[in-house]
Amino acid sequence: MSWTEFWIVLVCCAITMLACRVLPLFILKGKELPPAMERALSFIPPAAFAALVANDLLAPGMFDAGLWPAAIPFIAGLAVVLVALRTKSLLWSAVTGVVAYALLLLI
Repeated sequence: MSWTEFWIVLVCCAITMLACRVLPLFILKGKELPPAMERALSFIPPAAFAALVANDLLAPGMFDAGLWPAAIPFIAGLAVVLVALRTKSLLWSAVTGVVAYALLLLI
């Protein structure tokens, strides 16, 4: 690939990325969305977070090292869920997850 082709691809990618992220903001600015659309869009952040968490919890070779190393993320995740339900705090949930995971690795 030549430098000219590289710059053409880079510019096309940048234009596409900006168009997909910025144009909807300008088009929808000041407009009221239907309630069904707002409800559907409200599921995007939890779905993205769930995908990230599932990716970390369920790895293809997670049982290769044994049952206990595979169970550590699930136990730490359970601790996070319990703290999140009780405190409703993202900060305490994150701290709990990190501390629980670190302590479980030491056992």
